[in-house]
Amino acid sequence: MSKVLIIGAGGVGNVVTRKCASVPEVFSDIMLASRTVEKCDKIAAGIGGDRVRTAKVDADNVDELVALIEKFKPEMVINVALPYQDLTIMEACLKTKTHYLDTANYEPMDEAKFEYKWQWAYHDRYKEAGITAVLGCGFDPGVTGVFTAYAAKHYFDEIHYLDIVDCNAGDHGKYFATNFNPEINIREITQKGKYWENGKWIETRPLGIQKPIEYPGIGKKESYLLYHEELESLVKHFPTLKRARFWMTFGERYITALNVLQEVGLTSIKPVNFKGTDIVPLEFLKAVLPDPSSLGQGYKGQTSIGCQVRGVKDGKRRTYYVWNNCDHEEAFRDANAQAVSYTTGVPAMIGAMMMLAGKWKGAGVFNVEQFDPDPFMEKLPKYGLPWHEQVDKPLPVEK
Repeated sequence: MSKVLIIGAGGVGNVVTRKCASVPEVFSDIMLASRTVEKCDKIAAGIGGDRVRTAKVDADNVDELVALIEKFKPEMVINVALPYQDLTIMEACLKTKTHYLDTANYEPMDEAKFEYKWQWAYHDRYKEAGITAVLGCGFDPGVTGVFTAYAAKHYFDEIHYLDIVDCNAGDHGKYFATNFNPEINIREITQKGKYWENGKWIETRPLGIQKPIEYPGIGKKESYLLYHEELESLVKHFPTLKRARFWMTFGERYITALNVLQEVGLTSIKPVNFKGTDIVPLEFLKAVLPDPSSLGQGYKGQTSIGCQVRGVKDGKRRTYYVWNNCDHEEAFRDANAQAVSYTTGVPAMIGAMMMLAGKWKGAGVFNVEQFDPDPFMEKLPKYGLPWHEQVDKPLPVEK
């Protein structure tokens, strides 16, 4: 039994906290902390039973984080705050010799850029301190890395081609809303696309490559090539990859609205002066868009996220597709959340469980695909994310 400190009380923080609270034999003592303690209190009250303690903390302030960690003395910290805050939380964990896990890699405030270099740079110091940091343990990144490791372990001698496919076919009834933090979401999809091919990165214009892809139980959906952070770690840890791509679906209405917002400058991260005050247009847009944690009730439809892999086994060509479909209504019944938050929060809890149980261990900074995928894959269906696989059948992304 272990103490765990969860930092961040948004939609994902709600799911992580509820899921941790449901496994008292592993997570014996839980604290949920955020800059807005009222959000923490609401989540804790929804869980009930005095299972969750709450605290106020500024995740941008290392000293505050250190003080809270030293007071509560958790065995590990689950970081589901903003990606901008990864380094301060990692620093606090290093100072207190506390294990660390997050769901998204660090981004600097002034540049929309996925890159692991800042967090990987902590490896030697974490190793010297004898503590573990696990990066990107949501769904994508997270489960997609575990899926890839599982494919490599059980089905391939070499994996050559990887396509990560992410579809949200749900309907929340809003004209325009993002399924996780609007600021992070819009920064992600408005930057240049990028994919790995023949030993180098190839850049594309934002949402410049698209194709219809068939998703299990959903059908064909228009899918756009994006750059996503797990590509960087996967091509590093699976050097036989000749090509690695990431695809995500967007509806026509979403793309139209996004284009208008871009054209009028509301997706910019450069400050502008408004009545004597500098404001960041994207931060203002975030303030007026629906809170993703409010989208759960009435959200209908499914997500489908998976990995489509080609490679060789025993000298023969092989294909493999592994995926999860998650229903928005079922996610809301289970954790008072929409499926996008659910598919991020459940893996974070399972990753923490792997660390606390000693299934994933090692001193330093790691990505999920560096660990044994089997115990993680075993837990996914138990905690709400069943997975399916097809071997040696045509891959939808190649049709």
